[in-house]
Amino acid sequence: MKILVLNSGSSSQKSALFELGPESSRDPVPPLWEGSLQWSGEAEELHIRNQTGSEIRRSSKAGDHRASVAAMLENLWNGPTAALKSPCEINVAGHRIVHGGPKLIKPTLITAQVKQAIEEVAAIAPLHNQAGLQGIELIEKLLPNVPQIAVFDTGFHRTLPTKAFVYPVPYIWYEREGIRRYGFHGINHEYCANRAAQMLGQDISSLKIVTCHLGNGCSLAAIDSGKSVDTTMGFTPLEGLMMGTRSGSVDPGILIHRQRNNSQDSNELDRALNHESGLLGISGVSGDMREVLKAMRAGNERAQLAFDIFVHRLQAGIAAMAASLGGIDVLVFTAGMGENSPEVRAAACEKLGFLSIELDGTKNSGARADAEVSSVPSKTRVLVIRAQEDWAIALACVGLSRRGDIEAPVEPTQAWQSGTE
Repeated sequence: MKILVLNSGSSSQKSALFELGPESSRDPVPPLWEGSLQWSGEAEELHIRNQTGSEIRRSSKAGDHRASVAAMLENLWNGPTAALKSPCEINVAGHRIVHGGPKLIKPTLITAQVKQAIEEVAAIAPLHNQAGLQGIELIEKLLPNVPQIAVFDTGFHRTLPTKAFVYPVPYIWYEREGIRRYGFHGINHEYCANRAAQMLGQDISSLKIVTCHLGNGCSLAAIDSGKSVDTTMGFTPLEGLMMGTRSGSVDPGILIHRQRNNSQDSNELDRALNHESGLLGISGVSGDMREVLKAMRAGNERAQLAFDIFVHRLQAGIAAMAASLGGIDVLVFTAGMGENSPEVRAAACEKLGFLSIELDGTKNSGARADAEVSSVPSKTRVLVIRAQEDWAIALACVGLSRRGDIEAPVEPTQAWQSGTE
């Protein structure tokens, strides 16, 4: 089965083609073809590579995003990077959808009803869900006979207990509007938990795992016996850890104060918290940890402060997740910073000795995912695991196709009032 995976973002589009059989190994396999588009202001960066090593790299002026994505996908069957003879060889298309809301919690065949449900929660994650819908509509036009499957970042956190997902605000907000913790990055949190168990040769049902997804967006998950029991992101992807340009959790009173005394409306606050805060807002340098570290080494005090705040909140978050689990057996670092920044990993673990966490400095400084970086005496195993969202989506598509298990969305009230399946 050939599966085309689309990971659509507000400023990027990543796509990959996998070929998997019904009994495929759960070990990640490289894609037959992968392409990415990055948009920054008026600039557009294209990179395509197939399994044989043929590449296309191109920089150009950004035009219509959908036209650019369509042109990129045509390289699947045309040109030097072609991996197919015809688009008819594609059996299914899988999409990462950031927010499934209360209705959509499992990989689901995309229908008009499902598209409407994704649209209904777009106000909670407008940049991400609208991009996902555009990806779906593009495949409908390019490959009208190919079934499409949505895999939801919020879905893994469907097992959160009620005490973890209900906010301490008027209960009627939850009852009438479904305001609750959803959690995000679930596709990768779930993959990393299973990969950790596999790497350690242990049954996941015996493990308490904290996964740290540290990219431009950052979140933690507490995973007990393979199920999410707590996480740092909430109703939206804004809650929790300090991030690249997002603030993470702040005192809500600050927002009331800003509205009352600075006449800031909701759009201005949204822009400030989502795009002008985090590493960028504190350092004044960048939302990219690599640039912050470079400035820090050059003596930039605000860059040092940004790093210190990031680490302080990360340490507190890891400890909180361990408390939710009642202990910790495995700590996982994944995604951009988690995989590639030994400085972040070392600083995060420095004060976690009380959780029996101890890094091996040599292993940590030279680690390449997937690898263990904990010392021999460390009772808690510390792993670096490569994020494999595209692979996990492809695997979910195979599973759904094999089972023929196409579930209709549930009513919102049912989902809101059920913390577990």
